[in-house]
Amino acid sequence: MNKELIVRSSSDAVDFALLKDGRLIELHKETEGFDFSVGDIFLAKIRKALPGLNAAFVNVGYEKDGFLHYHDLGPNVKTMLKFVKKATSNQLKNFSLRDFPFEEEIDKNGSIADTLHSNQSVLVQVVKEPISTKGPRLSSELSLAGRYIVLVPFSDRVSVSQKIESKEEKSRLKRLVKSIKPKGFSVIIRTVAEDKKVADIDKDLQNLMKRWENMCKKLSKAHQPSKVLGELNKASSILRDMFNDSFTSISIDDDVIFTQIKDYVGKISPDKESIVSHYNSNVPIFEKYGIERQIKTSFGKTVTMKKGAYLVIEHTEAMHVIDVNSGNRSNKAKNQEDTALEVNMISATEIARQLRLRDMGGIIVVDFIDMNNPDNRRKLYEHLKNEMSDDRAKHKILPPSKFGLIQITRQRVRPEMNIKTREKDPNSDGEIEAPIVIVNKINADLQKILKKGNKKITLTAHPFIAAYLMKGFPSPRSKWFFDFKKWVKIQPRDAYNYLEYHFYDQDGSIIKV
Repeated sequence: MNKELIVRSSSDAVDFALLKDGRLIELHKETEGFDFSVGDIFLAKIRKALPGLNAAFVNVGYEKDGFLHYHDLGPNVKTMLKFVKKATSNQLKNFSLRDFPFEEEIDKNGSIADTLHSNQSVLVQVVKEPISTKGPRLSSELSLAGRYIVLVPFSDRVSVSQKIESKEEKSRLKRLVKSIKPKGFSVIIRTVAEDKKVADIDKDLQNLMKRWENMCKKLSKAHQPSKVLGELNKASSILRDMFNDSFTSISIDDDVIFTQIKDYVGKISPDKESIVSHYNSNVPIFEKYGIERQIKTSFGKTVTMKKGAYLVIEHTEAMHVIDVNSGNRSNKAKNQEDTALEVNMISATEIARQLRLRDMGGIIVVDFIDMNNPDNRRKLYEHLKNEMSDDRAKHKILPPSKFGLIQITRQRVRPEMNIKTREKDPNSDGEIEAPIVIVNKINADLQKILKKGNKKITLTAHPFIAAYLMKGFPSPRSKWFFDFKKWVKIQPRDAYNYLEYHFYDQDGSIIKV
């Protein structure tokens, strides 16, 4: 498995594309001037506490107040409030928490009004970015994420990622971290810390402590509200959370970002620094790696897959609904059950990709093709769980229901990636599918026709599409000849709509696909 990170920079945004074996699996955009990313920490003020909601509205400088629920305060919020009060009034010089007296923990079932009051200064962290008309979702249980560990101030525990299965390794890591952990801080050991030496983990810990101390030094001079600690830039956060030995290439088309990423990779994995390269070509970087084509074909309502199967993705106010269709494909399987299993397995792989690619969150209901065999249903369920195992967002998958539906809940921390794939119709004021999608459809239809044994084939299409298919060497038509050993005659038709096309046989009859 090869992973590639492709970074494209423009005047107002930076786009990050994560490829797995050449297929686009994640797409992120970092926009200039957006100050409310997941992980950012703000010195804010309580606007008002609402006992009815058991939550508070917090002024973090966004047009809509942030939302802080009682359950997101953290058990040691009183200690944090006392710390903030002393730090903002310049009464603290040592921010290590070693000698800072802790207050009693709050009651799990307490009331917000007993803990917070209006105009109170508080440190809060963004756990969900502003979505639609809602302000950011906040937590006052702060955490600083590093490469191997997560540092949690105002606490005193050590915990290990559940994805580390070896009991011996868990015990080893706990012993190591307890020997170096500063007092007053909890440490969560991340999955990538498995088999790492104490020196690597200690270096990560020291870097996080420096970030904590630098943030605390700002508190006495910071305006309220203001950001006091920003999350890493998008590229660094992706590499921090996902970078491993399977990464084979990181290409960047911007000098400044190239230097930043090269330096960061040099710190976290010096032996991999050579895979970072500066892309310098007249061909746009997303075009070179086939990302533009994948974006055009992956973000529509209908997503086509191999062997004629396709997904229909609908978005409602309450949930996302995905319908699996086998398509008009030739059935080579022995029976209907085998066909259903084959299509469902292909679809599960694509669905896992689509959830990450679009960053879909909330409730997702998938209507797979019905299967009677319980072993097949179990096989599909395990396959879907395995395909989603690399997904960084928290998610839960329920087994198939009696109706063949699989329900998924996926953490939603930022607005869904929504890319418009339809373009203006040159023949009218309406919109049409992107032409590249039509070319893919023509390719798929041609393969089906050739499998049926048709000899002489003529394709009629709009002059624009016909010209594209015949242009250059190798042209799409030339590639057909190399792949299928069949020459397809192409005839432009002025009367056709932009996306209209038909295949004809040697007798001049339309071939139905």
